[in-house]
Amino acid sequence: MRVKVLSRNPDDYVRETKLDLQRVPRNYDPALHPFEVPREYTRALNATKLERVFAKPFLSSLDGHRDGVNCMAKHPKSLSTVLSGACDGEVKIWNLTKRQCIRTVQAHEGFVRGMCARFCGTSFFTVGDDKTVKQWKMEGLEYGEEEEPIHTILGKTVYTGIDHHWKEAVFATCGHQVDIWDEQRTSPMCSLTWGFDSISSVKFNPIETYLLGSCASDRNIVLYDMRKSTPLKKVILNMRTNTLCWNPMEAFVFTAANEDYKEVYHTKRMQHVITVKWTSDNKYILCGSDEMNIRLWKANASEKLGVLAPREKAAMNYNQKLKEKFQYHPQIRRIAQHRHLPKSIFCQIKEQRIMREARRRKELNRRKHSKPGSMPFVSERKKHIVAVVK
Repeated sequence: MRVKVLSRNPDDYVRETKLDLQRVPRNYDPALHPFEVPREYTRALNATKLERVFAKPFLSSLDGHRDGVNCMAKHPKSLSTVLSGACDGEVKIWNLTKRQCIRTVQAHEGFVRGMCARFCGTSFFTVGDDKTVKQWKMEGLEYGEEEEPIHTILGKTVYTGIDHHWKEAVFATCGHQVDIWDEQRTSPMCSLTWGFDSISSVKFNPIETYLLGSCASDRNIVLYDMRKSTPLKKVILNMRTNTLCWNPMEAFVFTAANEDYKEVYHTKRMQHVITVKWTSDNKYILCGSDEMNIRLWKANASEKLGVLAPREKAAMNYNQKLKEKFQYHPQIRRIAQHRHLPKSIFCQIKEQRIMREARRRKELNRRKHSKPGSMPFVSERKKHIVAVVK
């Protein structure tokens, strides 16, 4: 057996006195610069500062509604087409490229509670306070044609949400219970319920299309399967969930919009934001509020729009990789996470941060001074769950 021994002379790196300069080993490889890491850190710091300087997320405002915007829906085939429903029962179809309204429909009497487009994009569905479900044409009307729905279903209770199946002519509504409908029938195929609270949102899974989830006012999230007559599972959380959204890439992951934390982006003129949508290309964000308009934002606040030169694109990709490499350094993280907030919101976020640190410190102390194995480990994801019922 051959053994190789590393031998270093202490005179090459040990200082004789504290006043001597620190001796740094020299790298004789011409491909590597001796100050490569400090240079990259400086470039990452400058890129982070420039990102905050050029952060201008607001693009435009889509005006035309006469009441607050209560819900929105995306066209499944067109990136530039968005639908919005207002509190006065009016539905508008927008062209984001031209930033103008291309069609207006008086759909309901009262609030438009929910909207969804058909999977092929030829029509869309709306539900409102008048206890009706209506199907409308997506295309514009011909000359002399009146604005009438294709189908109208009169229900027994107010519907608070609607979503369409991703592959079949089936849609689901929620309110007092979850109803699954066939487009050619005026009565539901099946009704699913678990408890007696109001259900605020229902969503189909885009991958496992037979699965759907709903959230209700009694702090629960219920999962359903269209092929079964009873719900699958019920998860009870600490706080109420307003709506949920499935991950389009991973079938069994979804995000729940809960009321236990507050991260706020604000402007001086913006009022209560009711609905938010991502565009299908993941570049823009649409939000509707009580200001009777829809605002269009960039998802990346400092992103430069338009055609980029190859060198400019390579420089932006290089800066992005540097920011990801040094994102946990204190100074870069402080600059990247800094937000200007109103005093009341800032104080609330600070108070919640202190409370979370206190709970974490209390749990660590209990675990430290308890017998080994007496306190089971609970992940952060499961701490918000009160119970799981099957």
